[in-house]
Amino acid sequence: MPQFKDVVTHYKPAIIFSDGEWEMTSEQWRSPELLAWLYNESPVKDEVVVDDRWGSDTRHKHGGYWTTEYTPGMAGTTHAWEESRGMGVSYGYNRAERVEHYHSGRELVLMLVDIVSRGGNLLLDIGPRADGMIPPIMEERLLQIGDWLKVNGEAIYATHPWTHAKQWSAGEQPKVSYNQEFEASYDFAKLIAAPQDGKASVDAFFTAKGDSFYAILPRWPGRQFILNEYTGATPKSVRLLGSSDPLQFRFNNGTVTIELPELADALLAQPAWVLKFSQ
Repeated sequence: MPQFKDVVTHYKPAIIFSDGEWEMTSEQWRSPELLAWLYNESPVKDEVVVDDRWGSDTRHKHGGYWTTEYTPGMAGTTHAWEESRGMGVSYGYNRAERVEHYHSGRELVLMLVDIVSRGGNLLLDIGPRADGMIPPIMEERLLQIGDWLKVNGEAIYATHPWTHAKQWSAGEQPKVSYNQEFEASYDFAKLIAAPQDGKASVDAFFTAKGDSFYAILPRWPGRQFILNEYTGATPKSVRLLGSSDPLQFRFNNGTVTIELPELADALLAQPAWVLKFSQ
C-alpha cells in the first residue's frame, strides 16, 4: 500500500488500471482500505477513475469501468466498460508471433467500431522490443487505424450507442459470447466477411452523437445501401464521410434507401465506410 500511495501522490494519475487481482479477494488485498484513501484523501480524489480488478470478487461488480480481455466485450449494459487485447495473441512483444497471428488493419478498425457501437472502449496493447522500438508491423497497424480515423473519427469519438448496435444480412446469425471476463470466442473475421452458406454477417454498425447517427459499413455495398427497421423521423440529409456531396435517399415504410456514389480510389481503399444521417 505505501508504494501505491507514493505513485498516486507523485504522478497523480487520472486512470488506474489495477490487474492481477484474481488470486485473492478484495478484503485480502485490502482494496476497500486503499480505495477509501484514494477517493477521500488522495490528490486525485475528485477525478480518478479505476477499473474493476481489485479482488477475485470484484470483476463486473465494482469499479468506475468494467473490463474484458480478449473477448467480444460487453452488451446490454449502460455501465462504462473496456475491452483490452493485443494486436496478436500476446500483450507484450513476442518474437515467436508471425504475420498470420496479427489482426489486419481492417479487422482492428472494425473491432474498434464494433466495440464502440455497444458503448465500449478498446484498449489496444502494443509491445515494444527490448530497445524500446515499436515493431514495424504494430506501427503499420497503428498508422492504418489512424488514417481511417482522420476521415471517419467523427463516427467514433464522443459517440454513444444508437437504438441498436448493428444490422445483419439475411441468414443465420452467429452466437457471440458477450459479458465474459476473459478469453471468450470472437471469430471477428466471419462477422464482417461477405455472407455465405446461409450464414449472416454484419452489414452495418451504428453509433450516434447529437442529432446524427452513423452507419459504418464493413463492405462497400455497391450502388445502394438499405437501412432496415428504421423508426425515426425522415432524415434531413445523408452523406458519406470523406465526401462533401449529399446523397440521394428515399424513406418508405421503415426503410431508408441511399443511393451511393462511385468512389475515388482513396475512399474505395478504406477498411470501412461511414454514412452520416442528420435528423
